[in-house]
Amino acid sequence: MDKKKAKLIVRILLFVGTAISLYFVPWPIVFAWLSPLPNSIQEQVDKAADYGFDGIIVYVDKKGESPRSFTSGYKNRATKTPTDPNSLFKIASVDKLYTALAIAKMARSEKLSLDQSLGFYLSELKGKIEYADEISVKMMVQHRSGIPNFTNTHLYWVAPKESDEEKLALILNLPANFKPDEDYQYSNTNYLLLGKIMDKVLGYDHFQYIQEEILQPLDLHNTFASIQDVNLADVMSGYYVGYEQDLKTDNVGSMLATAADLSTFIRALNEGTVFKDEKEQQIYASLYELEHTGLIPGYQTIAKHHTEIDAVVIQFTNTVNFDGYNWNLSEVMYSRILKILKD
Repeated sequence: MDKKKAKLIVRILLFVGTAISLYFVPWPIVFAWLSPLPNSIQEQVDKAADYGFDGIIVYVDKKGESPRSFTSGYKNRATKTPTDPNSLFKIASVDKLYTALAIAKMARSEKLSLDQSLGFYLSELKGKIEYADEISVKMMVQHRSGIPNFTNTHLYWVAPKESDEEKLALILNLPANFKPDEDYQYSNTNYLLLGKIMDKVLGYDHFQYIQEEILQPLDLHNTFASIQDVNLADVMSGYYVGYEQDLKTDNVGSMLATAADLSTFIRALNEGTVFKDEKEQQIYASLYELEHTGLIPGYQTIAKHHTEIDAVVIQFTNTVNFDGYNWNLSEVMYSRILKILKD
C-alpha cells in the first residue's frame, strides 16, 4: 500500500471515529451547560421547559434573607394549571433523612440498639435474608448490609408494588450482594426494614413517631407519610417521558412535603436544632448524611444546605426519564441556580 492510500485510510478512520464519538455526546447536557448564565434565578427556572420539565419549584432559604420561591411550567399539564410553590411533592428517597433521624433519636433514648441485629428485631426473617443475624441496624442505615434492593429487581418500575410485604417478597431468599459491612450499596430495602423495626419496637406506626419527635417540634404541618394522607388537589402532578398518565396517584411509598417544609427540615438538620442534645446529634453524625436527592417516576428532588453561603436550596421537577439525560439536566439546573446565588 502506498503512502497516499495509507494517509487516506487514516483520515477516513479518524473522520468515522469523530462522527461516532460526536453521536454519543450528551448534547442536551452540553448545550444546557454552555448557554449563557441568566442574571436571575427566575430566568434560569423559566428554562425548565427547555430542559424537558413540565414544571419546577425552587425554594431558596438564605440566612438573613426572606425565603423565596421560584416556579415555572405546570402543576398539571392536562389542565394547564400553573405550578404552585405550595404544592405537595413526592420527595422519594429524601425521606431517608427522616427515617435515619428517627433511628438516631430512638437510639439516644435507648428504645433500640444500633448494634443489634436484623434477626433480633425481625426474627421471622432469619433464613429468608442472608446474614440476618450479622446485619446491624447501623449497617442498614448506612447501606452496608448487603441486602438486595427491591427496586433493582427485574422491571420493578413497570408495575411497582404498593405494600411493604410485596416489596420485601421480591428479595427474600436471594443471596446477599456482599457480606455485612464489607462494602456499600444503596438499597431501599434497608429503609423498608428499618421502618418495620421501628413499628415493632414502638408498638405503633413509626411515622407517628416522626410526627411527634421531628415534625411537630419544627412546626412542619405540610409533611405527610404517603399519598393516601393528603388531598390529591394539593399534590403536584408527576410525569414520565412518553406517557400521558399523571403519576401522582401511584402509591410508591414516598413521603410528601412542600418545598418550604422540606427546607425548614434540612436547615434544622444541618444547624443541629432538630436534635434534643449533643449526644443525639453525635449519634446521627455517625450514621447518615445531611442532604439527599430523590427520584421516582414523575418526581425528582434535590435538597441541600450550602454552608459557604448558608443557604438551603430545594428543587422539585416533575418530569422523569430513567433512560435519558433527565436527571443530569435537573442537576445542571440546580448547579446553575446555585452559581447565580453565589455570584
